[in-house]
Amino acid sequence: MEVKRIWTLLLLLFFFALCSTTSCLASNVTYDRRSLLINGQRKLLISAAIHYPRSVPAMWPGLVQTAKEGGVDVIETYVFWNGHEPSPGNYYFGGRYDLVKFVKIVQQAGMYLILRIGPFVAAEWNFGGIPVWLHYVPGTIFRTDNEPFKDHMKNFTALIVNLMKQEKLLAPQGGPIILAQIENEYGYYEGAYGEGGKRYAMWAASMAVSHNIGVPWIMCQQFDAPNSVINTCNSFYCDQFTPIFPDKPKIWTENWPGWFKTFGSPDPHRPAEDVAYSVARFFQKGGSVHNYYMYHGGTNFGRTAGGPFITTSYDYEAPIDEYGLPRLPKWGHLRELHRAIKLCEHVMLNSEAVNISLGPSLEADVFTDSSGACAAFLANVDDKNDRTVVFRNSSYHLPAWSVSILPDCKNVVFNTAKVGTPTSIVEMVAEKLQPSVRTPEKNSEALKWEVFVEKAGIWDKEDFVQTGFVDHINTTKDTTDYLWYTTSIFVEENEGFLIKESQPFLIVESKGHALHAFVNQKLQGTAYGNGTHSPFKFKKPVSLKAGKNEIALLSMTVGLQNAGSFYEWVGAGPTHVEIRGFNKGTVNLSNSTWIYKIGLQGEHLGIYRADGINKVNWVATSEPPKQQPLTWYKTEITPPPGKEPVGLDMIHMGKGLAWLNGEEIGRYWPRKSSIDDGCVKECDYRGKFMPNKCFTGCGEPTQRWYHVPRSWFKSSGNILVIFEEKGGDPSKITFSRRKVTGLCALVAEDQPSVGPESWEKEVSGSNKNVPFVHLQCPENTLVSAVKFASFGNPSGNCGSYTKGDCHDPNSISVIEKFCRNKNNCAIELSEENFSTSLCPGVTKKLAVEAICR
Repeated sequence: MEVKRIWTLLLLLFFFALCSTTSCLASNVTYDRRSLLINGQRKLLISAAIHYPRSVPAMWPGLVQTAKEGGVDVIETYVFWNGHEPSPGNYYFGGRYDLVKFVKIVQQAGMYLILRIGPFVAAEWNFGGIPVWLHYVPGTIFRTDNEPFKDHMKNFTALIVNLMKQEKLLAPQGGPIILAQIENEYGYYEGAYGEGGKRYAMWAASMAVSHNIGVPWIMCQQFDAPNSVINTCNSFYCDQFTPIFPDKPKIWTENWPGWFKTFGSPDPHRPAEDVAYSVARFFQKGGSVHNYYMYHGGTNFGRTAGGPFITTSYDYEAPIDEYGLPRLPKWGHLRELHRAIKLCEHVMLNSEAVNISLGPSLEADVFTDSSGACAAFLANVDDKNDRTVVFRNSSYHLPAWSVSILPDCKNVVFNTAKVGTPTSIVEMVAEKLQPSVRTPEKNSEALKWEVFVEKAGIWDKEDFVQTGFVDHINTTKDTTDYLWYTTSIFVEENEGFLIKESQPFLIVESKGHALHAFVNQKLQGTAYGNGTHSPFKFKKPVSLKAGKNEIALLSMTVGLQNAGSFYEWVGAGPTHVEIRGFNKGTVNLSNSTWIYKIGLQGEHLGIYRADGINKVNWVATSEPPKQQPLTWYKTEITPPPGKEPVGLDMIHMGKGLAWLNGEEIGRYWPRKSSIDDGCVKECDYRGKFMPNKCFTGCGEPTQRWYHVPRSWFKSSGNILVIFEEKGGDPSKITFSRRKVTGLCALVAEDQPSVGPESWEKEVSGSNKNVPFVHLQCPENTLVSAVKFASFGNPSGNCGSYTKGDCHDPNSISVIEKFCRNKNNCAIELSEENFSTSLCPGVTKKLAVEAICR
């Protein structure tokens, strides 16, 4: 019996060693007006959006762990209906859509999860996440009081809820899920549906609550949400948001730390200082649950991007970049913010804030509990001027548009405008594509390409013939991006443009999204819309011959509409075609007989997959043809060296699709933005952010590199397949390894510090209250050189620092002493290390740029 008791005790100890509060033990989740309560304990929660289909299962544990190390408590994700139910009643939960596996990884990390079921999600995702087939169920209208739509929505919601219950993933079952969401930002569009919209919103809330999942339901941007759910805020700033009902906590479901991109647009940037300011203001004003949308944006693999025109990259300038690397300084600055806020958690959640005016555009919110504990947030909301304020008989400097956090109402541990964490220098290191099999022969390292060229127009028996035009999307039902519209025209020998050797003009008006025009199998030109206006007009001179001429228009979608009132009815494709320049004037082809073919032959045969790759006659070549439209390229390659994330560099290609080993890399299109798109050299963090505030990359491709997850590579025999629509140079395609090659830091003497000892690193000096610079190279690399260092009044930015007239000449030697040949180091701005008496009256800074090898 004694042995049995010992074994029982050991088993119990083992069980509790595996458990955490979020992974094994049942939790009671309720709320009051101040916060969520988990097992009766108030919680101040910081959440991070990571969408499981926008990365791959091999990346999930690392992404979740990086979020946790960034001070995050909760992972949030949408549920993607069209990925899980690709056809009616046929469900898929494998690969990137293994929702259960993703939730369990979050659970194993000891974190909570917010499940936004929707099932409409918007999210720049194709068709807003609703399956395209549902649009063609007779009588269906999306997102209103419509029985077919509600029936399918109810069934899918029940499927997900029951799956979570079956896997015991809800908090009352010991799982990590503490909140669930129904619908998504419907308040923007409800009015367009009239009374049917109102009834639908109330029905959605009632339907969700009826599932009795044991955790609260939320509805974001639902301005008339019923009392049975919590209404929440989505915006760049939510400090002024107030829930509809006074018994509800203040929840921010989407704080956008960056923004999405569309092909042909410049890169939007939101500074780390402004993101931190928005978060600090939210908690200062009574917020309790905050979620970054996105914390890791990831990749729109395959044809999952919506928009239209949303890029394959969904990087979002999030704290974790598309490839899974922490984006510094944003990730580090927010980590320090989270630590500072958590120092105030108990007193904030258990007291009422007292607001104190400190002057124009200046205020303090002070939290004091019955034990005497005190925390304060001091804010300067002026977007131009720094201020010095007096609070509790002490003086504090507040930069413009910033918040200082004082967890004891005395000492500043964090200011949102003072970034003390390093900036990482990230490079895309090119690696030439290498053949899978090498031989001692000459030129053995040259890739062997195989080529298959599509016919322009009807590549097999036509799908149908019709007078006039059909809608592109209604015809393809999104089974492909491509639809051929073909017709013919007879040209008499006496036409003036033949005699004069001039060219008539082909005019095509289209609802969107893009088009390649062919005449007699030759590409004549391309036209397309953009992310703000899908319709476009094609007008180009074309070459016609005497006799019969075939006109073949390849119409293309670039992701379907993902939001808006009645968005499912937005169409695409040509609406008018004419040719100008005939002897008798303009020839209108719009009411001609048009022959239609859905998709491409290579697509139809699946020649990018192992089971379809031999269904066409590939032509082998050591030099693939350049600038040739409608061409499939195939080659066998080895993985790039190293362990760094990998991108496919398509700068020398035109537009098309790419696959590796049958996995969909996605659409590529190195379309350039305009040089006149309003880019800035430096972004001023001060003042309210909008997506067009801080553009960079004008005149450059919106997306050059395309993420190829490492887990998709085999040790050898990897098949890369490219479909090029309009012409490129595949011989110049390369892989690039995304690599952190250096670090920069710029820290001032007045930089507050939460406490460097928590980093578990050696700090040069003994005074833990002075500012410091911390450098940490990636794993298995060291600081190989110090490129720049100056203690004094240096200026500039990472990569372009310059010394000022105040400079400690020993700066580089000090940094080298503590950092050279080390993976990480920390250097205090103290008199033990630098001449702090230099330049009296000047607030000195330490600027460093180091190389990691």
